[in-house]
Amino acid sequence: MINGILKKMFGKSLWLFHANCGACNGCDIEVIDVLTPYYDVERLGMKLVGSPRHADALIVSGSVSRQVAPALLRLLEATPDPKVVIAVGSCAVGGNIWFDTYNVLGGADKVVPVNMYIPGCPPRPEAIIYGAALALGLVPKKVAARHEKHIPPGFDLEGYLAQWKDGT
Repeated sequence: MINGILKKMFGKSLWLFHANCGACNGCDIEVIDVLTPYYDVERLGMKLVGSPRHADALIVSGSVSRQVAPALLRLLEATPDPKVVIAVGSCAVGGNIWFDTYNVLGGADKVVPVNMYIPGCPPRPEAIIYGAALALGLVPKKVAARHEKHIPPGFDLEGYLAQWKDGT
């Protein structure tokens, strides 16, 4: 269902804004590699833009910490509707080795609604291209998503994020 909606909304173009939420830069290098002439994703209509206000999709890399969560929310609000959020790398998908530490909330889906997951540490450029093409509806989906909630015990995520939305 989501692939049909995304294909109708974006046609064959998807402008991307890359947000690093504290990654080791392995995923960032692979995302930049996708944009080089070797892989040339501009032929598929994908282009990296410098502002979230011009983007159709957010590419999130790195595990989301408590300090980065409010900025990621503001970034999502700055992106015009309709929008797609793509989590790239094991850290953005589920927090990787930091999923249960005191300062990390987990993957990007703990803070923003994620439409596409591209696992790997770091994911290969071909996997990133496949995920973006899947978001555009150019290729069929191969596996189903499985969502798990893992927040540190006693931590009120909704309350924590609400204080940043209210500006207090």
